[in-house]
Amino acid sequence: MAEVTVVPSEPVLEQAPPRVPAQTVRVRYFAAAAEAAGCEEELLPAASTVGELRATLVGRYGDAMARVLASGSFLVDGVVSRDNNRALGATVDVLPPFAGG
Repeated sequence: MAEVTVVPSEPVLEQAPPRVPAQTVRVRYFAAAAEAAGCEEELLPAASTVGELRATLVGRYGDAMARVLASGSFLVDGVVSRDNNRALGATVDVLPPFAGG
């Protein structure tokens, strides 16, 4: 039987994951909120609470967003919130007011 020589290969270097800004929050807008923002989704500098995000959005988009947020809400980690002290996750949905019926 022939002898086989094994040559060690070069070490495999792990590739770094795609670079994602570490201090951002993904904000998704729906209906009137999307209209006020002019987009359906964006990455913004991270805010730590709903209140901070609310202030950022009103500062960025003005009265149109302020009107939406006055009676709208935020979806944070699958839970609807209007609590300005609620901590944010990586993704927040901005929900306009919904008609009941």
